[in-house]
Amino acid sequence: MSKRSVADLKVGERATIQSFNNQLMSLKLLEMGCLPGAEVCLSGKAPLGDPICLNVSGYCLAMRKSEAATILIENVE
Repeated sequence: MSKRSVADLKVGERATIQSFNNQLMSLKLLEMGCLPGAEVCLSGKAPLGDPICLNVSGYCLAMRKSEAATILIENVE
């Protein structure tokens, strides 16, 4: 099974951040509270699907789908 990313989440779906696949983007995401082990929930999408809105570390974070694709996740059981 291939790795899933935050960009693959459906609205309302929760997951745990595992790692990142882009070193430069990971620094920016870490500063915004996207830490490995943190739970994220996709709370909404723009009408055309980009950008998306995540709940992470107690706040709502909007990002492009291309940025979200760099955050690798595992499903919350």
